[in-house]
Amino acid sequence: MDKYGLIGYPLGHSFSIGYFNEKFQNENIDAVYENFEISSLDSLEEVIATNPELKGLNVTIPYKERVMSYLDTITPEARAIGAVNVIRVTHKGNKTLLKGYNSDVIGFTRSIEPMLETFHKKALVLGTGGAAKAITFGLRSLGLETVYVSRFERPDTIQYDKITPETIQEYNVIVNCTPVGMYPHADQCPQLPYEAMDSHNLLYDLIYNPDETLFMQKGGAQGATVKNGLEMLLLQAFVSWEFWHEK
Repeated sequence: MDKYGLIGYPLGHSFSIGYFNEKFQNENIDAVYENFEISSLDSLEEVIATNPELKGLNVTIPYKERVMSYLDTITPEARAIGAVNVIRVTHKGNKTLLKGYNSDVIGFTRSIEPMLETFHKKALVLGTGGAAKAITFGLRSLGLETVYVSRFERPDTIQYDKITPETIQEYNVIVNCTPVGMYPHADQCPQLPYEAMDSHNLLYDLIYNPDETLFMQKGGAQGATVKNGLEMLLLQAFVSWEFWHEK
């Protein structure tokens, strides 16, 4: 039986395990998907060694960037993004080869592209981690200018307390790539001047639990178009499967 899995820490609620095991059951695929909650990437070697039937892994917080140094090959796109969230495991004789991909960018661009209007030219990307890097790569591939938003002073970023109503009108696409607002902290949201938003704003939240985050509620109340991350998650899971079975 083939095995697939997810590495991250902590894992808690995981979409992937339910999605893939249901897929395997529905399509009569002789495989299983497991969560591998590892507190250090040094444990990756042990996961690979003790699961010889492993064919592929998904990678989540906090390892999307750091895992790259553990891989044998990385696709040019994943390297350009600077983050990997899919690993293909291939066994050749006594050797195990690990290849890194990024499915976040494909899932995201396919999900947001139909929502973009001609007046959507600039975007704020909330966060600076692996997901934010993939989202920035995707937005730029769709022709948008982007800037990262961070709590900290970093090069090429803007801080939350520097975002004005004018910023919100100019950068009218806002993508939340942080865990702020995720269950069980659904009463939280990124600190933004929501009152400056209107129907020209598009708010996209990578969070999918709860269905409608406070970030989405506050933007929606001002007339903004809002969307959560469930479709992106489904699309990137679909793409993961394609990467694992590339010829």
